[in-house]
Amino acid sequence: MARLSRFILPGQPQHVILRGNNRTEIFCAEADYLFYLEKLQSACKKYNCDIHAYVLMANHVHLLVTPHEEQGLSKSLQMLGRYYVQYFNHCYQRTGTLWEGRYKATLIDTETYLLTCMRYAELNPVRAGMVKHPSEYRWSSYGYNALNQANNLVTPHPEYRRLGNNHEERRNAYRQLFKHHISKENINAIRDATNKAWVLGDDRFKRSIQEKLKRRVEPTAKGGDRKSEQFKINRV
Repeated sequence: MARLSRFILPGQPQHVILRGNNRTEIFCAEADYLFYLEKLQSACKKYNCDIHAYVLMANHVHLLVTPHEEQGLSKSLQMLGRYYVQYFNHCYQRTGTLWEGRYKATLIDTETYLLTCMRYAELNPVRAGMVKHPSEYRWSSYGYNALNQANNLVTPHPEYRRLGNNHEERRNAYRQLFKHHISKENINAIRDATNKAWVLGDDRFKRSIQEKLKRRVEPTAKGGDRKSEQFKINRV
């Protein structure tokens, strides 16, 4: 099957997942996390990408990022990947690939999903049972977005800025969002769109992106996964 080309629209945020090959660890020590974040910042600065949220897990990474150039995201991740693989292989006396193929990404409807995707990323350590609260996990953007921790990597998105008139108000409002669970429906929508490289948003947003990019933004009801409920319904 031919791989889907990614949706690229400068100025529109994306949820990105990068995984270690065969789900193996890509971070083994504190120095690994620090090196990765340093190179992520350098790559995003060079290729004009804004990071709004992130979490570094032991074997994968989530990023909420807005590229401002057509090839900005792919070039920044290529640069980051090369630097980190060289570093990791040297440190751990290994050879070969580190990453599980291409990165996964979905174009995000800011009004409907941006803040939800930010919470989804920063709650990863909680869902994994590593901590009870995202504030307890060091390797994420939660400290900047919700607390009073400095982080030069993070650039607040306009949707986040609308939470308040100053950073204290925004942080307080953002923390309040974590008192509410992300619905299973939203979690599944985020995972499905990201892993399958479709657009994440409401119907109005999808129509808008489809008109701009002149291509389908979601799978058609006809055909597709023959094991899916939708396919079975269409067969009746």
